[in-house]
Amino acid sequence: MNIAAVKTKKQADAFLNVVRLIYQNDSSYVRPLDNDIEAVFNPEKNTFYQHGEATRWILEDANGRTIGRIAAFINEKKANYEGKRIGGVGFFECIDDYAAAEKLFDTAKEWLKERKVTTVDGPINFGENDQYWGLLVEGYTPPSYGMAYNAPYYQSFFEQYGFEVKMEQITNEFSIVNGLSPRFVKIAEYVISKRPNLETKPFDPKQIDKFAEDFMNIYNSAWAEFENFTPIKKDYVIETFKKIKPIVDPGIIQFAYVNGEPASFVMCLPDVNQIFQKFDGKLTLWNKLKFLYLKKTNFIERVRVVVMGSKPEFQNMGLESVLTYRAFQHTIKNTNVKDIELSWVGDFNEKMLAIHKGLGAKPSKKHITYRLELV
Repeated sequence: MNIAAVKTKKQADAFLNVVRLIYQNDSSYVRPLDNDIEAVFNPEKNTFYQHGEATRWILEDANGRTIGRIAAFINEKKANYEGKRIGGVGFFECIDDYAAAEKLFDTAKEWLKERKVTTVDGPINFGENDQYWGLLVEGYTPPSYGMAYNAPYYQSFFEQYGFEVKMEQITNEFSIVNGLSPRFVKIAEYVISKRPNLETKPFDPKQIDKFAEDFMNIYNSAWAEFENFTPIKKDYVIETFKKIKPIVDPGIIQFAYVNGEPASFVMCLPDVNQIFQKFDGKLTLWNKLKFLYLKKTNFIERVRVVVMGSKPEFQNMGLESVLTYRAFQHTIKNTNVKDIELSWVGDFNEKMLAIHKGLGAKPSKKHITYRLELV
């Protein structure tokens, strides 16, 4: 077996296309868009390169066939925490051969050790955790857009190598065919009636700058106390909003304001993977036209709740329930959506899991973020 860092276009194509071999008999697999994966490793498109670095490798067998891949990265803004120096691995794919997996892990580990890393998290993304984060261990059904999917045998590879569970990531799902849970509706409407100083607004793509500012302020405040948190910048949020603009339904991204102050948000996205599953990762001109047509015909039947949060001073006021209610009201009235995916919530986040329960959601998937201590 031969392993090589990705430096040429041919190698980059091999990195992308190895999934054809891995998932050739897996009808649930949905290949991510090549452009989305390539953007992670493009310093001009990924702002994390401003304070970090990443590299990736492909593994070939004796006949020159690509049989695996892996990436490693370090984010200097998050690397040093509580006496540890933390790096990450991700985008791991491999044939069902532990020797091949071990060679990939060893290569990434040595690269990280050269950068004085003591702790490795994986599989994670060189970016925020709303995409390509965690190893799927339960719920091998077609993934929604941005959600990680992998072969079932990867779990044994990670654990045999020495990775241990850092956290479980819970995804729940429920149907809105028969409307929302009466109990949940009652709670949301009660909060609305008791808070005349509360205003909700849907996202407006024509005011990206304003909503990016509000999103940044809420997000940075809401997650400030979480482990190893690094504030996001406005330009990153603007970049994200621009990226999702072609697929977004403004009515399912909702903001709450209390006395005019940004207080809470919920971001949902249509599951465009239901269309992308036909594209084999390629966003050709024909596929773009097909996407626009299918999107207009209400082809998409699932929405993914990507992230929600409130500033600390506005938590425990029920704002997340109100915004979720507003978003799902819009969905029921204006779309053909039947299912809502609530993804993913860390096993430590009892508050969000309680909201899921109130909506009547049931477990659908579980991912694991692993950790490997090098010293």
